[in-house]
Amino acid sequence: MNNPRRSFDRFCIKYRNRGIRNLMLYIAIGNAVIYFLSMIFATGIRIGGMAVDLQSLLVFDGLSVLHGQVWRLVTFLLVPGVGSGFIDSLFLLLVLFFYYRIGIVLEQALGTLRFNLFYLTGVILMDLFGVIFGLQFNGTVLNLSMLLAFATLYPENRVLLMYIIPIKLKYLAWFYMAWTVFEVVLYKSFFPLVPLANYVLFFWNEIPGLVPLLRKPKKKAKPSQDWASGYQSKTGQKPYRHKCTVCGRTDTDYPNLEFRYCSKCNGYYCYCMDHINDHAHIQ
Repeated sequence: MNNPRRSFDRFCIKYRNRGIRNLMLYIAIGNAVIYFLSMIFATGIRIGGMAVDLQSLLVFDGLSVLHGQVWRLVTFLLVPGVGSGFIDSLFLLLVLFFYYRIGIVLEQALGTLRFNLFYLTGVILMDLFGVIFGLQFNGTVLNLSMLLAFATLYPENRVLLMYIIPIKLKYLAWFYMAWTVFEVVLYKSFFPLVPLANYVLFFWNEIPGLVPLLRKPKKKAKPSQDWASGYQSKTGQKPYRHKCTVCGRTDTDYPNLEFRYCSKCNGYYCYCMDHINDHAHIQ
């Protein structure tokens, strides 16, 4: 029986470019548009003789969804949830640009299809949780969960915190996880864990690379650079065609294992399905 995770990986690789490209660009633009429309209609939009705030019509509300306002299942992603002052406007633009940049990098690393599914799964999980418990929220928590995915793929990369302070992504991820635990304990609500559940579903195998306590000691030495010169299979009958640069497994010893070549590495480097999306690019 095929491994479901491996089958899913194959599917995502086969249809890598399917889906909505530049998804986070559309979401960022949508947030900016709703924000500026809210400023224009500061007194609210008149519906049935009542003035209603635009963002309150779009934010997720579990009770309103049950009463037929199903658009809230999606439109909450477009609600920025910040004030209307100059500082708020500047902060929102910086945050939206940050979301956009993370989304672009994740889409390039994971593929359009996998990134779309990652984001869509988070939306569905939040919708279900919000309807069941009658919650109100916008898309901020879901967008922040992308930071964990970004840090998992590139833990040692640095970003400028508030565009000033350089800090490694893994430290931002640790702070985010600690803050999430703090919120759960303080507010006695499991809602902050919902986007984490989405992250775990898609990055379960990569989490040990981000959290040192979960790392297993390496049992195998790094493959020799001249392994191809004298290699033979266990039977001694024929050499292999593909060998993973990370773990050293070959298509001869593991005939059912699929291999891919990384286009981002500087050279012709082969990786098995377990490491094609989880390796340091060789430059």
